[in-house]
Amino acid sequence: QVQLVESGGGLAQAGDSLRLSCAASGRTFSIYPMGWFRQAPGKEREFVAVISGNGGSTDYTDSVKGRFTISRDNAKNTVYLQMDSLKPEDTAVYYCARGVRLGMPTLRSAYNYWGQGTQVTVST
Repeated sequence: QVQLVESGGGLAQAGDSLRLSCAASGRTFSIYPMGWFRQAPGKEREFVAVISGNGGSTDYTDSVKGRFTISRDNAKNTVYLQMDSLKPEDTAVYYCARGVRLGMPTLRSAYNYWGQGTQVTVST
């Protein structure tokens, strides 16, 4: 069983930065892609970013390109989401997730393990 635990959320003002972390259990962390999703109140959970198992490839949803950076440290079984130039519309619960198989998935159905989420609130 894989467990994912997010941390690093909190309150920020527009233009600020936050870094989210997601610590994973298990010995196969470096094999699978890891993704970040977010869910705002009253909205569907949406894809934010994904990183390949070896960290060599990344992909982002358009609204965060140039502001967010996903990275991973396989020696620490941890994936990160650096969020810069935060906007109020980034307010959401952020979830990390592990992909089912190799690739760069952006669909929720392509992930089978999820963390409990961490709240990010950005004020004007």
